[in-house]
Amino acid sequence: MSTNPQARSWIRVRADALKQNFSRLRDEVGPETRIIPMVKADGYGLGVKQTVRTLQAEDPWGWGVATADEGLELREIGVEDPIIVFCPLTGESLDRALSGDLQLTVSSLMGLDEVITRAYKLDRKPHVHVDINTGMGRTGFDWRVASSWLPRLQEAASDSINWVGFFTHLHSADEDELSVHNQWSRLQEVLAQLKNPPDGLMVHLLNSSGLFRTPDYAAAAVRPGIFLYGGEVGVDQPSPVPLVSLHARVIHVGEVSEGYTLGYGATYRADGPERWATLGIGYGDGLPRSLGNRGSAFLGGVRVPIIGRISMDMTVVNITDVPKVAVGDIATLIGANGPERITVDDVAELAGTISYEVLTGFTDRLPRVWTGLNGS
Repeated sequence: MSTNPQARSWIRVRADALKQNFSRLRDEVGPETRIIPMVKADGYGLGVKQTVRTLQAEDPWGWGVATADEGLELREIGVEDPIIVFCPLTGESLDRALSGDLQLTVSSLMGLDEVITRAYKLDRKPHVHVDINTGMGRTGFDWRVASSWLPRLQEAASDSINWVGFFTHLHSADEDELSVHNQWSRLQEVLAQLKNPPDGLMVHLLNSSGLFRTPDYAAAAVRPGIFLYGGEVGVDQPSPVPLVSLHARVIHVGEVSEGYTLGYGATYRADGPERWATLGIGYGDGLPRSLGNRGSAFLGGVRVPIIGRISMDMTVVNITDVPKVAVGDIATLIGANGPERITVDDVAELAGTISYEVLTGFTDRLPRVWTGLNGS
């Protein structure tokens, strides 16, 4: 197992699995559809620099981020491809994005006017993707009243902006195929009202779950995220190749007698003589605190329960049934143990959340150890 010999806990990331997941997406949508990997939130918590460097060999069209700083970080590591910022920007962050040649999303006429004004002062002609609200509700032009805002957009496209893309966000593709059909239809209603649309206008709406449920709506481009990083995308949908595993060292082993209590709140009490192992990982590293008395880990080839409340820096497992465990041994909290596996989705379900939050919740205390690079 590849690791940092000094680390108390770490995340292992398989670059080869990331590439396999990208190839699976490519097979689904075909060679003509552009793929825009979402690499926001530090590449879903796995390290954006290595994520991008790994996927560049797969020839994506561009990259999706959420903030100007995320896009500029990609520019700093030498990315020359298109980079789309999918959250509306204002003020100084908008200036910085324009100066970094980032492509912008526009969700309102007020936002459009600010983009045009600031771009003019910087002597730039911005590349813009128009965000249509077809049901998500967070941002975007209202699809129901397109006649009130489309004329201004088309006027701007004639002289003030480079209108590159036209898109919407799916709200329930992982659960409800009908919702995807409905949102696609709403987007098409708006498109039908366009007079003289810009040449090559790039339509995109499918996320990871959407592109497997409704690949016919791939249009010009798709925007995969969680599938790339090993997260499930819905019931009866293809499973990704797992690429993330989470490991921690045993930092203490102790024997206790019946009635011995453990952790904050003393929520666990030994039923009899027991052996406990303390792992060097806690919620300060991003391990969900809600896994206390619920989650498990693999240690010594055996699945062992997490007992007591998870602390900021330490987690305890019951090793009474594991004959040989010593300080320095390695526990696996996400990953495989022979035919058994604890997935990121398993952890998310126990924690009452989603795989996205688990992955992006891992903190900088956890080194990201990438393997499978260049055949290694």
